[in-house]
Amino acid sequence: MRRGLELAALGPVVGDHARVGAVILSPTGDVLAEGWHKGAGTPHAEVDAMAKVDPSLLRGATAVVTLEPCNHTGRTGPCAVALLEAGVARVVYAIDDPGADVHGGADRLRAAGVEVVSGVLADQAEAFLERWLLSVRLGRPWVTVKWASSLDGRAAAADGTSKWITGAAARQHVHEQRAAHDAILVGTGTVLADDPSLTARGDAGELLADQPLPVVLGDRPVPADAAVRQHPRGLVTLSGHDLAAALGALRGHGVHSVFVEGGPTVASALIAAGLVDEYLVYIAPVLIGGPRVALDDLGVGSISGRRRLDVLSTTSLGPDLLVRARPQRAQHQHLQHDQQHAAPGHGDDGPTNDRSTP
Repeated sequence: MRRGLELAALGPVVGDHARVGAVILSPTGDVLAEGWHKGAGTPHAEVDAMAKVDPSLLRGATAVVTLEPCNHTGRTGPCAVALLEAGVARVVYAIDDPGADVHGGADRLRAAGVEVVSGVLADQAEAFLERWLLSVRLGRPWVTVKWASSLDGRAAAADGTSKWITGAAARQHVHEQRAAHDAILVGTGTVLADDPSLTARGDAGELLADQPLPVVLGDRPVPADAAVRQHPRGLVTLSGHDLAAALGALRGHGVHSVFVEGGPTVASALIAAGLVDEYLVYIAPVLIGGPRVALDDLGVGSISGRRRLDVLSTTSLGPDLLVRARPQRAQHQHLQHDQQHAAPGHGDDGPTNDRSTP
């Protein structure tokens, strides 16, 4: 199973699919083949692995898979059926597939007489697939909120200027994070103020291979000549004031993770609604002062209502510091349960900060 997780990591980080690995073992425990899912529309991991073996060797074999074999016909056929037709005698997997239309492969295999073992290295598989699993279970993408600020928590100077608060290393790291998410989201205020392209670029300004889907949230129209309209992935616009519904709509675009990179309005609304799963905060060793704070009102009226975070890591990026944090689990689950479908929000964001290039 550990080898299966290593294989799964070879698959694309972004895209409308789960990253899954598989190892096929002979009845005596020898490795016959390995496979992994290479992206939406390609063979699933167990089918990819079985295709590399003489079919006669599969009878009585064991398939070790990081995710429960699927039980539905989509872009590919049911993996449970493929395993049965191959004559595999035993299937071992880490975690159940949470998809309502996909789950059931294990039951189908058991009903046909295949020995099925589940839960092997389940914690490791859960951690590896956390973004995808959350998006399927909650019906919304994993949400990462980013901002850059001075040491005293300001996102811009009093006159609104914000380029550049952090240095080149921090700004390049932001581009890498854009490429590691399915979508990038800003409010219409950011588009009107900064005219960003919302692309992911390298040190020399070249487009990276993975580009996030640009999403603009808000009721004001995006200008016809806006730079984001030239994005290679096209443009998705979402109106209305229901943040949970807007995020849910992104699932229809195959988005499992979204990188929020606007000004304080959208970020604060998402935090207040309990819809943020991870924070990336880039802190520059400068003091600015003034009213341009990184976040607006979060609905915290008393210190007892403060949003508790767990800091996962701190990383030096040149002179700057990146703090990676997540909401404490118990409080976050409570907020998701109580606020996910009820919290108001809007997308007319103020100017963004610290964008490495427009």
